[in-house]
Amino acid sequence: MPLSFPNPSRYYDGALRAVRFWGHDSALEAAFFVTEEALKRVQPDMRLDEVGCLRAFDANRDLIHAAAAKVYKRGSKGSYDLVSTYF
Repeated sequence: MPLSFPNPSRYYDGALRAVRFWGHDSALEAAFFVTEEALKRVQPDMRLDEVGCLRAFDANRDLIHAAAAKVYKRGSKGSYDLVSTYF
């Protein structure tokens, strides 16, 4: 079963300056963090605050999920950071 993203939840982590979301591979759950810098790369006009990051994430969700699927390795790690070089 490929990695899927059935849970649309996401939240902004101000300490990490990233948006956190989750992917599922069968019964396994993996956390992903897409950095503010990466979001700015996919949406250059993004505001640099929580609202701006969440809006950029929502507007580019398919692209972000595709990048997450590329870096994911089953059972490899509990969380993954998506940085600007992935976009």
